[in-house]
Amino acid sequence: MTLRLGVPNKGRLNERAIELLARSGIDLGDDIGRRLYLKAKNQDIEVIFVRAQDVPVFVAEGAIDMGITGIDETAESGKDLRKLLDLQFGFCHLAVAVPEKSGITDASQIKNGSKVATSFPNLTRKYFQEMGKEMRIITVTGACEIMPYLGVADFIVDLVSTGSTLKTNRLVEVGSIIESQAVVIASDAAIESKGQFIQDVVDSFESVIIAEDKKYLMADIPKDKLKEVESILPGIGGPTVLEIAGNPGYLAVHAVIDGKDVFRAIADLKRLGAKGILTTPIERLVN
Repeated sequence: MTLRLGVPNKGRLNERAIELLARSGIDLGDDIGRRLYLKAKNQDIEVIFVRAQDVPVFVAEGAIDMGITGIDETAESGKDLRKLLDLQFGFCHLAVAVPEKSGITDASQIKNGSKVATSFPNLTRKYFQEMGKEMRIITVTGACEIMPYLGVADFIVDLVSTGSTLKTNRLVEVGSIIESQAVVIASDAAIESKGQFIQDVVDSFESVIIAEDKKYLMADIPKDKLKEVESILPGIGGPTVLEIAGNPGYLAVHAVIDGKDVFRAIADLKRLGAKGILTTPIERLVN
């Protein structure tokens, strides 16, 4: 039973999605970027590379079983799909932006019937209809930010991450429609027929995400300092403590800690007389 997984073929989500697959143990070999679909080595998984905006449509139609795309693209599609996991990358939001010189400070001030350029016509239409306004929507596939300068549109609705592109094009954000990040989606039909297979893939992705900000720390500590060390290295359920052959005065402690705590933990352990302190990255962590 082959599981078909849709992945963005380019754009802001592509590189991180492929990295996630590799770190999850889904080996696609060396043909990535040259083929539209690849069979994973030693697994019954086929990865299909399509546009991020097409992933929800393909999942809804049953062409693929599950996919990686943005919350924004899923919402724009209007398809009834299940979000299975937030992937913690591709953060952005769909913003309403106007020329700096317009004097507009809030989206509610935009005149009814104004022209808006966007790649998200459905979300844009719904947003302004909820304000009781109808906008003249000009659907574009890219370079929204130049449309007001060219006179094609009065304002834009586009994805924003840092805001630097808006600033470069003398645009200012006056409203936010939806917050987005990369997610895993599937249809109810796919979950019903391949639920355990899908869950196995989701669990694999999640183990990578959990491990991203973690470090594995090992140290030899004086035996009489164990209680103090336990407060420094709480770990997952507490540190692992091992006897050291031939060195009865010391214990080996192992713990998983947050990356942000590494500096403090090492400094505290050194003050307690710890030796042989070692930290390593963690590829995957299953709770």
